[in-house]
Amino acid sequence: MSNIPETGRTRRVTIRLVVLQVLVLSLLATLGGRLWYLQIRNGKEFTAKAQGNHIREVVEPAVRGEILDASGRILAGNETKLVVSVSRTALLQQKDHGKAVLTRLAEVLGVPADDVKNKVRLCDAKTPQPCWNGSPYQPIPVTQQATTQQAMQIMERREDFPGVTAQPTALRRYTGAEGASAAQVLGYLSPVTDDEVTKSAQKDGRARRLPSDQVGRAGLESVYDDDLRGTTGVDRLEVDNLGRVIGSAGTTPAQPGNNLVTSIDARVQKVVEDQLSQAMAEARKTYDKVTSRNYVADSGAAVVMDVHTGRIVAMASAPTYDPNLWVGGISAKDYESLNNKDSNYPLINRAIQGQSAPGSTFKVISTTAAVQAGYSLNGHYPCPKSLTIGGREFKNFESENFGDISLEKALEVSCDTVFYGLAYDQWMKDGGLKPKKDAGDWFFKTAHQFGLGAKTGVDLPGEVPGRVPDRQWKQSYFDAMKQSWCEQAAKGGHSESDEIARENCADGNQMRAGDMVNFAIGQGDTLVTPIQMARIYSALANGGTLYRPTIGKAVVAPDGSLVRDIAPHEDGKIPAQGQLLEYIDQATAGVVTAGTAAWKFTGAGWPQGKIELHAKTGTAEVAGKQTTSWLTTYSKDYAVVMTISQGGTGSGGSGDSVRRIYQALYGVDDKGGIDNGKALLPQPQAQLPKFNPDGTAIVPTAWTYQDGAAFLDPAPAQRTAPAAPLLPAAVEPTRTGGHGRGRA
Repeated sequence: MSNIPETGRTRRVTIRLVVLQVLVLSLLATLGGRLWYLQIRNGKEFTAKAQGNHIREVVEPAVRGEILDASGRILAGNETKLVVSVSRTALLQQKDHGKAVLTRLAEVLGVPADDVKNKVRLCDAKTPQPCWNGSPYQPIPVTQQATTQQAMQIMERREDFPGVTAQPTALRRYTGAEGASAAQVLGYLSPVTDDEVTKSAQKDGRARRLPSDQVGRAGLESVYDDDLRGTTGVDRLEVDNLGRVIGSAGTTPAQPGNNLVTSIDARVQKVVEDQLSQAMAEARKTYDKVTSRNYVADSGAAVVMDVHTGRIVAMASAPTYDPNLWVGGISAKDYESLNNKDSNYPLINRAIQGQSAPGSTFKVISTTAAVQAGYSLNGHYPCPKSLTIGGREFKNFESENFGDISLEKALEVSCDTVFYGLAYDQWMKDGGLKPKKDAGDWFFKTAHQFGLGAKTGVDLPGEVPGRVPDRQWKQSYFDAMKQSWCEQAAKGGHSESDEIARENCADGNQMRAGDMVNFAIGQGDTLVTPIQMARIYSALANGGTLYRPTIGKAVVAPDGSLVRDIAPHEDGKIPAQGQLLEYIDQATAGVVTAGTAAWKFTGAGWPQGKIELHAKTGTAEVAGKQTTSWLTTYSKDYAVVMTISQGGTGSGGSGDSVRRIYQALYGVDDKGGIDNGKALLPQPQAQLPKFNPDGTAIVPTAWTYQDGAAFLDPAPAQRTAPAAPLLPAAVEPTRTGGHGRGRA
């Protein structure tokens, strides 16, 4: 018998029963609460999800909006093609993961089976092009060139081609209007990725991007992607548990994207592209005495800007490419050609991403800096053939000696030693190697006031800021490079590079006299972009206003109604105002009539006295390379800037082509006569293109003139525009190491 009293045993059993009852009741309460949550609290949500299991959505891509030039010509449009696509999901359901299907498809299309298989594989870090970088659940286009016969074979033999479709699809088409490419301006499209779909949903709570979308990857296609893309349509089909369609649950029609009207004029764009190409070709035929070979002329850029608004009329970059290569998926060969050193990276838009020293085109800034520092605008300054500063000789171009001259004359003949002297004198006033706490640094300060060292804000992706090598940059560069310099110095080498490394290891953060004088003539560590210089010279033309460069002019709905205007934006004023601005204006006019650019304009088909032109030439020296050609110009209407890497002197490399651009703009013939009827743009356009009721733009075929002003005139023929059937960084120049011999 147990020694435990009967009452104690009963109490323990009772406690256990109570605990068990509590547990059971707790579990029942939890289960009841969960059922209430699922059926009452969130019943509607889960009911909708359950119903959604019987709904299949068929996506209808929206027709992408067009990109138009200033007169309504289609630069980027759409055309219908028979596209054959493959569903990876359907392929993976096959026993052989679709290998047999892809082989049969290749036979119908008449292409190698490996080409088809490569196109449907997914991209990753180890997979070369061609591959699919979009969503794995989106149909993958295999070809956009299918014939009607091929499409019928596929659709009539559905059992042999599960997951394969052939249907008419609107594809992007870059039209080459008026023969203009504008590749780097327009950009290109590629499929949306899963990450982008997810991020867009997280951003605003709804899938702004769907797996079927194509998105802009460069140029205007990227910046204005939200405007151009439109809204994808969805057809919701009811299906049974076997996936058979039993009805419709509603349709949301696709909404076409809006159109983008740009300030680009296709005719001017064509001229600028041709002239840039011609200038580079002519440079390659020119002998360079310094390197004893012809100029390489490996890349270049040109910009035409409306000086009164900052709008871009034309922008060219070389080398260039055909943006249609990306339509329907780019081939491995084409992808490689766009991204290798041999092609010199044509995807780079060198108008906004190409950085180089500006050479003597910088001297309008140095002139302004000198006046702000207190040097007399009416003074005369020595222009000897060379100056010795810090134990180094800094020469004038071709060792010319002009004696004591004015700043105007120094700009006109591009005298380096005048600006060497001014910069060195100001450097000494600021304390030299032991700078004052309140150092004026007028040359650096003025460069920043002209907008250098910062992005212009142009409506294109990937713009770079250039560089103003001031004291702050000097210190940060020293901090980044000190270890490398000191390691090289410790090796005890005797080359020029080793000597510079030893010098920089000791005190590379100091602003030396050589740094200062090189900066004054746009050499040394200074870097600018063509768009920055076009903006500066536009400001000189318009009275001193720095406009934000823009290409987009307006967003227009498919029916032609205005969605929003993209108005010019003033970013500030340059410090050159009043008398100083007039002085620079007069000096730059002298460059064309009697200075370093005169030989390319005087007697060369330019109507002297009828159209006033202003210019500054620049020949920038880069260590280890041939000189970079710069020519920056402006009229009362336009600024035209051209630069050619390793292209020779400023006027020699670019002078003829820049003159021909102005001749086309103003209708100037080779004898200097002006024919307004042949002028491409007698004056900047202010109005938007006209649209037909169906939304197609009316392209003007003639100009009319009244009191010297030009107006679009579509009346002679209401011609409608025809329906269109990650970058490597630009290579920066190496430092001159204080040995710069700035050229005109």
